[in-house]
Amino acid sequence: QIFNQHNAEASNWEQAFHRMAQMEPNLDHDVSWFLLPSYWAKMVVALISFLCFANSYDGDFVFDDSEAIINNKDLRAETPLGDLWYHDFWGSKLSSNTSHKSYRPLTVLTFRINYLFAGGFYPVGFHVINIILHCIISVLMVDVFSILLGGLQFSSKGRRLNLAPKSSLLAALLFAVHPVHTECVAGIVGRADLLCALFFLLSFLGYCKAFRENKEGHTFSVFWVLVSVVLGAIAMLCKEQGITILGLNAVFDALVINKINLLELIRKLLYKDKSLENAGLLRKGLLFRITLLMCGGAAILYIRWRIMGTGPPAFTEVDNPASFADSLFVRAINYNYYYSLNAWLLLCPWWLCFDWSMGCIPLIKSVSDWRIIALAALWFCLIGLICQALCSEDSHKRRILTLGLGFLIIPFLPASNLFFRVGFVVAERVIYLPSIGYCILFTYGFSLLSKQAKKKKILAVAVLGILLINVTRCALRSSQWRSEEQLFRSALSVCPLNAKVHYNVGKNLADKGNQSAAIKYYREAVRLNPKYVHAMNNLGNILKERNELHEAEELLSLAVQIQPDFAAAWMNLGIVQNSLRRFEEAEQSYWTAIKHRKKYPDCYYNLGRLYADLNRHIDALNAWRNATVLKPEHSLAWNNMIILLDNTGNLAQAEAVGREALELIPNDHSLMFSLANVLGKSQKYKESEALFLKAIKANPNAASYHGNLAVLYHRWGNLDLAKKHYEVSLKLDPMAPGTKENYNLLRRKLEQLQKKGG
Repeated sequence: QIFNQHNAEASNWEQAFHRMAQMEPNLDHDVSWFLLPSYWAKMVVALISFLCFANSYDGDFVFDDSEAIINNKDLRAETPLGDLWYHDFWGSKLSSNTSHKSYRPLTVLTFRINYLFAGGFYPVGFHVINIILHCIISVLMVDVFSILLGGLQFSSKGRRLNLAPKSSLLAALLFAVHPVHTECVAGIVGRADLLCALFFLLSFLGYCKAFRENKEGHTFSVFWVLVSVVLGAIAMLCKEQGITILGLNAVFDALVINKINLLELIRKLLYKDKSLENAGLLRKGLLFRITLLMCGGAAILYIRWRIMGTGPPAFTEVDNPASFADSLFVRAINYNYYYSLNAWLLLCPWWLCFDWSMGCIPLIKSVSDWRIIALAALWFCLIGLICQALCSEDSHKRRILTLGLGFLIIPFLPASNLFFRVGFVVAERVIYLPSIGYCILFTYGFSLLSKQAKKKKILAVAVLGILLINVTRCALRSSQWRSEEQLFRSALSVCPLNAKVHYNVGKNLADKGNQSAAIKYYREAVRLNPKYVHAMNNLGNILKERNELHEAEELLSLAVQIQPDFAAAWMNLGIVQNSLRRFEEAEQSYWTAIKHRKKYPDCYYNLGRLYADLNRHIDALNAWRNATVLKPEHSLAWNNMIILLDNTGNLAQAEAVGREALELIPNDHSLMFSLANVLGKSQKYKESEALFLKAIKANPNAASYHGNLAVLYHRWGNLDLAKKHYEVSLKLDPMAPGTKENYNLLRRKLEQLQKKGG
């Protein structure tokens, strides 16, 4: 569809518009920078953006990657593709009250494709895609900045002209090497921001394509406006910020296409000036295009809201403490302080942290707090820029500053707490798109300095130095994102008051078996945040394993008191109470955990162990059966069922359970061992031998496997083989219970047989 302009007066106005555009000052005239052909400029940007983050290609899954990828069932083939449209980013149902409502099905789909092609959870493929996406986005930035800084003009053949090749290259390089982008590129979960940015830019470029005149002199293409709306919708399906491109397209249309002076327009609106009727916004179809953008945006938001189902997500105070402050003044002043921190990360991206919550940034509660200076500085700069953008007599300056501020502020609005509460304090990933505005303002500022400077080369060298520093910082920060240990430890110097940082360092140490060091960090996390129930739970677990049961009980009891629906803490409390032989309390704790988490196989498993200790065999078997129904691969529950049935003489039932378990988990050597014991007692020696040998092949250093196989051969009459496996068992474990006695019995029997033979 093409909107046809028949009005002769408007056609004349159009020609005048192009003549005026050509007379505008050229930003490149004052910029002392490299001039490269478009192709080479894009190659340079692609190469440098690749070098910045290349060392993250072989990193691990870190931080949120575990929940969004490894534990996300939506990535697996057994989950229907259709479920992705009803689940959030983490694989939970959007209708659930616990869902974060982060609706990014297209991002999850790319994770699923990564998983499918890699044949499992191998992080290299995930990282490579992120790096490639950032390179593509950086290359697209050359075109985007050439439009934003140089204006939108086409040749007689309909080819877009780059009127600011030097400025657009500088701005694209600034974007490509900005260290604040490391979280999006080196952290796999940042794929959402990268995909969103890709379609965000494609939407903008598509909108620009709508104004390419054809031979018939048509002013704009409705088709490309609609394509831009669709691409904006796709951007939002990658991450919520994507919807903001529709607003930016409208701003671009007003400022660049229609050359509207905002201050003059506001004056005319206030004074109801009749000259508005002759304004370009009616003649050039601006209202029509803005109506299309608004209708498209409203439809997208309506569909998004309907899919969410149960309203906005519920966050906790530790996620975003300012949003829970009772005082409107405290909320407002802290929100503005957060804005200033985001601005500082764009200006000086040296202190970077994977998480800024949990006390990392203490609340400002009084105007006497020195941090108020940061707010004053932020608004002083913003107001100055806004005044220049509105009041400057230089139309070129007005346009660039307004576009810079627009791209800086509008994509940030969903993270601003203005419309709804967000689940973070500061997040480096959310300023991936706003950094476009920063690069515009930086480049324009550089052009103004170049215009005034006598030694322009020194200024160019200084900017080149900034780029090199940023490249170095990107490489350093990317290496920190390669593993959780480096990532978490890097945050200790940036956010020493952040309880979550200490918790994550402790968890990483505990996973590596360094419990003593983990205890230190868990204790510090609890000290910094006395209501940090997850730190209490993990600390209680370690103390339980170290047999420090009374302190473990105190911590776990406090955790469930603070958060009564914390199922994991209830289960761990039950384990501690069981160890303290307070069986009734333990049983009650287990059932409370199951009450708060209906599908909790590990809790059923521990409940079964409690019942087994109390000789309530039927209840134990039922609990373990529940565990295997909820989690068919729960090897420990299957094993305990087999062993209990074996010990109580129910060999036929034990054999049936063992065979059922091995069908579900065919490569589990512990199940092979348990079933082999049962078959041996049932005198099914050949089948028992085969399972023992298979278990030994899978785990050759298990002394008990060799010892029990020796017992089987002993019973079976294969005394030489029995002797061989007794000796292997004793070599692996000289203190193996019963094995030495059985071996001595066998030796005596062999000696007797030798005497008889002699």
